[in-house]
This record gives sequence, C-alpha cells and structure tokens, in this order.
Amino acid sequence: MYLLYEEDGDIKVGSILSETPAALQIESQFGKRGKLKAAHVLLRFAAPTPAEALEGARGLAAELDPDFLWEVAGTDEFGFETIAADYWGHPPTPAEAGAVLLKLHEAPIYFHKKGKGRYRAAPAEVLAAAKAGLERRAREAEQRAVWVDDLIAGRLPEAFATQVFVLLHRPDKNTLLYKALDEACTKSGQSALHIFQHCGAIASPHEFHLQGFLLEHFPKGTGFPVLAELTPPPDLPPADAPAFSIDDAETTEIDDAFSVIFRPEGGARVGIHIACPALGIAPESDLDKVAGARLSTVYMPGHKITMLPDALVQSYTLAEGRACPALSLYVEVGADYAIRSVETRVDQVTIAANLRHERLEPLFNDDTIGNPGAADYPFRRELEWLWNLATQLEAARGKADQVQRHDYIFKVDGERVEIKRRLRGNPIDKLVSELMILANSRWGALLDEAGVPGIYRVQGGGKVRMQLQAAPHEGLGLDHYAWSSSPLRRYVDLVNQRQILAVTRGEPAAYAKNDTRLFAVLRGFELAYDAYNEHQRRMERYWCLRWLTQEGVSATEASVIRENLVRIDGLPLVLRMTGAPALNPGDRVRVQFGTPDLLDIEVPCQYEATLTTAPSPVLLEA
Repeated sequence: MYLLYEEDGDIKVGSILSETPAALQIESQFGKRGKLKAAHVLLRFAAPTPAEALEGARGLAAELDPDFLWEVAGTDEFGFETIAADYWGHPPTPAEAGAVLLKLHEAPIYFHKKGKGRYRAAPAEVLAAAKAGLERRAREAEQRAVWVDDLIAGRLPEAFATQVFVLLHRPDKNTLLYKALDEACTKSGQSALHIFQHCGAIASPHEFHLQGFLLEHFPKGTGFPVLAELTPPPDLPPADAPAFSIDDAETTEIDDAFSVIFRPEGGARVGIHIACPALGIAPESDLDKVAGARLSTVYMPGHKITMLPDALVQSYTLAEGRACPALSLYVEVGADYAIRSVETRVDQVTIAANLRHERLEPLFNDDTIGNPGAADYPFRRELEWLWNLATQLEAARGKADQVQRHDYIFKVDGERVEIKRRLRGNPIDKLVSELMILANSRWGALLDEAGVPGIYRVQGGGKVRMQLQAAPHEGLGLDHYAWSSSPLRRYVDLVNQRQILAVTRGEPAAYAKNDTRLFAVLRGFELAYDAYNEHQRRMERYWCLRWLTQEGVSATEASVIRENLVRIDGLPLVLRMTGAPALNPGDRVRVQFGTPDLLDIEVPCQYEATLTTAPSPVLLEA
C-alpha cells in the first residue's frame, strides 16, 4: 500500500511498511524510512507506484487553472478530495487527486490552508489585492533587472540620479533602488561606491564626502526654519572704554573683544567682553531648540555651518563700529601684572576695531614687541601690555615655555586649495587664549561658588571630559574651567552664559541642579562636537591629497612618528609608509607618493631613503 502525505510543508509520496491507529512506519520514494503520524496521511492508494503517482500529479497540476478552481470552490471549507471529484467528474485517480492537492498547496493567494488537506477559497477582495501584489513584484523584478544591467555596464539609470549620495551614505535597504544596487554589487564584485564612480555619478569627491556628513547630521538640510522675528538686544549701560577684537578674516561670529584702561600707578583694568546672545535666546524657545539641535558651528576648509541663523549672529556679533551687548569680565591688574580683583557686568560695549590676523601678525610678533623702532599700529600699547599679562598668566598656571607647534590654514577656491602654516602660540594666539582661559576659569569659579550648576571641562589622569560638577583641569593648571567664551558658536557656552547672567543679576538660574536638560546638553554636545571635529579632520586630509595632485608633488620629506607612520613636511598629513626598514621616532625620511584616491582619502606612500637618524631640531608640527 502506498500513500501521499504532508511533511515539513511539502507533499510527498511513499510506501506503508506497518501501521497502528496513531502512526505509520513508512519508506519514502527515495528509500528513507521513518515514522509518520496518521493525521499527516492525505491519500492511500494501491497503484501506481509512488514515483509514478507523483510524476503524474505534477504533470496534471501544470494544466490546472487556479482561477477556475477558485470559482468552483465556493466559500465553505473543503477537503481536496471533494473538489478533485467535482473537478474531474468521477472518483479521481491518485494522480488526479494529487494534481488538485498540489495546485491548492502551491496557490496560497487563492486558497487558505485550514488543516492537512483542507482549504478555503480566499475572499474576492483578498485575492484581488494579492494578485495586484504579484503583478507589482513582477514589474519590479523586471525593472530591477534592467537597472542591474545598466549599473554593471556603467550606465546610471535616471531613477538613481538624485539618490546616489543617499544610497551610499544612508540607504533604505527596503527600497527597490537599494536592492538593484546590491544585486549589481554582488554580480560585479564591486562596491557601491565604485559602481557609481564607474557610472560617472560622482563628479566631485568633495561633494561625496560633504553629502555623507550632511545626510548623517543635517538630513533636513542646513537652512534654518522660519522663526519668529528676533527681539532687538536690550538697552544696557554703556561700557567706559572702546574695545577691539582679534580674529581671522573669515570670522563672522565674533565672540570676544578686549579693552584696556591704563591706571596712573602703572596697572590697568582689562575688559574681556563676550557676545551675549543669551539675552535674546530664551530657553526652550524655537531659536533655542534650533541651537540645541546643532550644538556647535561646524568648520571645514572653505565652508562652515553656523549654529545660529545669520540674523541672530548679526544682532550679537561684536562687529566694528557698533555698540554691542556683552557679558564682560573686568579685571584689575597691578603694575606687577598680578590680579587685584575681578567683576562681572552686563553692559554695552563699543567695538572700535575688528583686528584681523593677516594684517596684525606682521606688526605684532616676537620681533616687534618692545622694539621702539618697529612700525606703529592701532592699539599697539594695549596689545603689548596684554601680551605681557598673558605671559604672566601662562606662567602662573605652570605652562610657560611649552613646545610650540604649527597650525594650518586652508584657503579653498573652487577645486584649488592653498595651505599655509602659522605658528601656534605666537603672541596673538597667546594673548587671546590666555584671556579666554582667564574668563572661562573665573566664570567657572563664579558658578561653583554660587552653587549654580554649569557644564565644566575637566581633565584628570590625562583624560579630558565634560561634567556638571566643578573639578580641576590638570592640563591647564586650573581648579575651574567652564567654556563660556564662544556662545555664538557653541551651545555649551550659551547654556553657561545663561547661568552666569543669572548669578550676575541675582536672578533664578535657567537650569537647576540635576536638571535633565543639562545632562542632555552635555551628552549631545560631546557626540556632536566629536563628529564635527572628525569631519573637519577628514576634509583637511582630503584637501591635503588634493594639494599633492594640484602641485604635482610625487615625493617629499617626512618625519617618523612611530613604526611606519610619518608626518609629511608642510602639511597636517599623517600617512602609513610601506617598504621602510626599522626606524625610530624623529628620523627623517624621503617618501614617494602614488596616485591619491580622493574617495577613500588615501594615497600610497613608499619609503625612498633615510635622510637622518638624529631627532629633528625644527619645531614639531601638529
């Protein structure tokens, strides 16, 4: 005796070896023996053989029309034998019964399974929807096949034109476009990036990197939403001395400025004036939410994305020729450059000049300070006096005579780039940084002593972190350090400025202790700031490789950092060198470059020769 049965979702045939009321011992058509529950038996027959019965059933099933079966099935549940008898018009043979069973089993959109060998016809609306879905998938499969062929052949389908960067950086894997691209990658053995490159879809490597960053951090674009009309800055008591700022030529968010009133006895009162947007941005306002979402201005060579809309920036930036609202730290300094007292005020400061690095550095530098024969320039006396104060402040922190390094300035014009070095720690940098450190440390102490929470930058054990409790910053040699000097560019500074304003005015603080908003700002800022800095480093590396190609540099000198890592002379570029013998840090070598890959931001760097094994006597570069 033979049987037709269901096992593991398939229809099978075999021979009965023995049976009990509950189970059977069977042998499949392929000779495998096993036990089968009696409930799984669908049909018993004496002839033909199992293989002949199944082969005949498959042949007949291919000719059956599921639409016709569906029409005659009715709406009630049925067994396959019943509809088989109705269809064939006589008691069906094993092959005929098996054919109907196979067709019912293979057409789930027509017939819903209700048990072993039992079915119910799908409702008309359900069947129509299922058929439409099949037709859609068939069309999609046909379209996908066309797209795959085009991509492999180096032709960009029109549907991909506006989605290239999305597919590369933030793809939705459920879309037909992604599935076609993934299939093309599998068939061609290429990455998605190189397939699009082959199709000519990436005209600008720079745009590829920029769009990747924007899709990740600015998916809705870099523009600002329509905001309520800004409230004009409030009227404030005027400061009693004109101030000047020191910034590079591209700076529009001018956060800080300085004033000096010399005392007859030889000292001076120094004003450190910080732009005060906290006066015009209320906590939880729409503008505050925009700033809180961005958390910082983003910098990269040739471009920046500001934290605040331009209208707000223009209202509070410390621009030349205007009286600007400011949070001011006034420091009385003796003739010996010792600090006698400090006071914080909110006032309106007249900005007499925006001094720019490019013009100031040739006039104010190590060679001209204290040199009576040097050319005169505006605020010379104030600048030289402030430089002496900065030197004393640096020494008081135990940070004098540090190793000087280089910063790099990128000037981008279209696809061309100019990279210039400037000495970090020169008189301009030292003056500005020490006065900013002074303001940030004093205001951090002010918040701590008042018991008002702030966001502090601390360092211990070599690790720098941000936290809501005051703690020393060992790297700066300070007991308190709270970023407060760049509120137009950093959200943490804006938050701290609100707290400082509250203490100064004797008002309730905007944020209480354990305010969950402070924890959210701290965590969000750290993540955003790290991501923004990483993008800036990547784009600087990109422009360094662009510069190598632009200038036709195929070989140059470099310094060994460690093992096979070298720092290229004149560039903020560290590369992995191949083919080198054992070298020590500080060794000088000559290297050769291969062709830069501007998409992967890599360039082959091959060892050519060792120039010297002595530590380089020149300045270390950043």
